Amino acid sequence: MSEPEKTAVITGVSTGIGRACAASLIEAGWRVFGSVRKEKDAAEAHAALGPKFSPLLFDVTDSQAIAGGAATVERALDGRTLGGLVNNAGIALGGPVAHLPLDVLDRQLDVNLYGPIRVIQAFLPMLGLDSRFHGPPGRIVNMSSVAGRIASPFMSPYAMSKHALEALSDSLRRELLMFGIDVVTIGPGAVRTPIWAKADEIDFSPYEKTAFAPFLKRMRDGMKVFGESGVEPSAVGDLVRTALTVPNPKPRYPILKNKLMMWTLPQILPKRMVDQALAKRFGIPARRG
Repeated sequence: MSEPEKTAVITGVSTGIGRACAASLIEAGWRVFGSVRKEKDAAEAHAALGPKFSPLLFDVTDSQAIAGGAATVERALDGRTLGGLVNNAGIALGGPVAHLPLDVLDRQLDVNLYGPIRVIQAFLPMLGLDSRFHGPPGRIVNMSSVAGRIASPFMSPYAMSKHALEALSDSLRRELLMFGIDVVTIGPGAVRTPIWAKADEIDFSPYEKTAFAPFLKRMRDGMKVFGESGVEPSAVGDLVRTALTVPNPKPRYPILKNKLMMWTLPQILPKRMVDQALAKRFGIPARRG
């Protein structure tokens, strides 16, 4: 007797990591529901991913639209549990803290932190929290970043959101132990996605008359190179599949090139040394008081 088809929900499947996650799970025989914000993206994703993919039209900041997507998935499950929920949708905002408008922080947290919370609350009953759904409990995979542990200068909004997402993941995993619903965090470094090609479009004009302007320009100039040197989205997609399918997944999976320099050493070196290394990368002079 064959096992019943597993189903996953992935947010942000228009391009990049989300699209790769959907493709990897479909290749493994899963049925995938993926969120997009525009009708044209829904049609394109369905054409690219095939009959095992169904688009959901919602923005992660829109609770009502998320509820509509959850109702669609619930009907499709027909009483079975949801196998996986992948919180991938996100944005990256930055700027020097000294001059950062609070609405930038609000926008960053609304998408990257409150967005996953809204989605989790909508789909958690189907993962096994609600006894109306039958079958093995599902898993939640939250897409964090190396910035969820190592905060670069001028990217505090993004780093804050990912640090908070990691804390949410740890706390939620412990809350859900009684239900057997696991929570796994993925922490990519640079990934070769279209977002890096748009680095020139980042508007740092509000800061051009501040002392930080030359360092912001250097950061923007380096973003394309950083992105082009990253891992392929398919590698992240396959890792998400691993997190959803192996018997005992790790709580967190980092994935990045040059792991020793970009991940391992910053975790074990004194923070002052990491400060100096990051300042050097951005050309920031380190003044001694």
